[in-house]
Amino acid sequence: MILTPGAVTLNDLSYVFREEAAVTLDLSCRDAVENAAAKIAKAARGNTPVYGVNTGFGKLASIKIENKDTATLQRNLILSHCCGVGEPISRAHARLIMVLKLLSLGRGASGVRWSLIEMLQNMLARGVTPVIPAQGSVGASGDLAPLAHMAAVIIGEGEAEIQGTVMKGCDALDKAGLEPIPLGPKEGLAFINGTQFSTAFSLSGLFMAWEAAQAALVTSAMSTDAIMGSTAPLQQEIHALRGHRGQIEAAATMRALLDGSQIRESHRDGDTRVQDPYCIRCQPQVTGAAMDVLRQAAATLRIEANAATDNPLVLVEADMIVSGGNFHAEPVGFAADMIALVISEIGAIAQRRVALMVDPTLSFDLPPFLTPYPGLNSGYMIAEVTTAALMSENKHLANPCVTDSTPTSANQEDHVSMAAHGAYRLQQMLRNLHSILGVELLCAAQGVEFRAPLSTSESLSKCISRLRKDVATLGEDRYLAPDILAASQLISSAELPKLSRVAMPALEV
Repeated sequence: MILTPGAVTLNDLSYVFREEAAVTLDLSCRDAVENAAAKIAKAARGNTPVYGVNTGFGKLASIKIENKDTATLQRNLILSHCCGVGEPISRAHARLIMVLKLLSLGRGASGVRWSLIEMLQNMLARGVTPVIPAQGSVGASGDLAPLAHMAAVIIGEGEAEIQGTVMKGCDALDKAGLEPIPLGPKEGLAFINGTQFSTAFSLSGLFMAWEAAQAALVTSAMSTDAIMGSTAPLQQEIHALRGHRGQIEAAATMRALLDGSQIRESHRDGDTRVQDPYCIRCQPQVTGAAMDVLRQAAATLRIEANAATDNPLVLVEADMIVSGGNFHAEPVGFAADMIALVISEIGAIAQRRVALMVDPTLSFDLPPFLTPYPGLNSGYMIAEVTTAALMSENKHLANPCVTDSTPTSANQEDHVSMAAHGAYRLQQMLRNLHSILGVELLCAAQGVEFRAPLSTSESLSKCISRLRKDVATLGEDRYLAPDILAASQLISSAELPKLSRVAMPALEV
């Protein structure tokens, strides 16, 4: 892919993440990059202190560094900041971080040489992926530790994976036909200042949360038919009177998913129930609101992906090198918190639909716990308990991270965003949500099948048929963990919304 810094879309980034695409920058940005690098080289030769060019870092910024030591300064910076701990992040996330860093450097305000941009591009093209530990960033002054692990490979240090094998950074470069590049003035700082770790995990969380919201539209429509719920609350006029885009789209999608259901038509008249519980009646209001919040987060993350976020920044036209705070990941932290709330809420209302379907007092004549032989068999009794456990865990994980600032670096960096772990936790929350929706899919399909000979809509029937390729209808009790895993994987694959052949709302803002 050829990307233009400052003009990259969410669709571009989604493709980069999912396909692990190699990326090069449009050459139109090269002049700006090289002009900024020339400004940094000139500053390094001068006597005026310029932060990160010929001074120490953080609390040590008042210490002047001699010109002969500026290269050592940058090397030491990278090595000393390789303090990450925990499990290595996935290759897809590491590559997205590299692409985001390319886009930031390509804005022509960081002062790095073009050869370093070419190095990142070559690493992407030849499959050299730095090993980046998951923990260590507080999301201010940049994602310092994880980005240092990325930058270490460029200078032949650290570790990298190539062709499925992890080895020393220098060996990985050699295997790919590349040579380490010593860092010049400010270049180490340009690589580790920035929000690319936090942004990459927020973006992946955003993409998967949107797919989960689409899957929830499918499972919730199926649950509605399983309990013979009313489609009257999906009436277009209701949602138009409120006016929220997501709510309007969610209701329209659910109407389309349920269109042609014999189950629905069978109880339009003579149904003694006046209203369904909120988890059925208010699905467009909840899932639709979640979609609107995801779009708000998406708007922030699209801007951030196109931003220059290191420090100091080179303002070429103004002939200035200025210290600022674009590395502070507060916007990303807020976006990650918003995504976490969405994941938690989609799971919370889905869990209530599961509880509704297994409860014979509320499920409109479905057998207890959706087993044809209750008593001797427990059916989906404990699968519902599992969803309750996962829902509760996600509620805890959804607590905001941006409010949890703590001072670092001898109080020089006295307010931090905590965006990194705010974004990283989204992976666990999504795994939990996929399992909740997977159990809902199992229960809803079982419930619909109990309504035979009446059938659900063609769209939902296709989804049930796909599920039955992996999971048989539940008769007598069996070992259920593999069923739940298969259903959750089907949810995470994003296959069901496509199978339904119903047009789904789009994320791009």
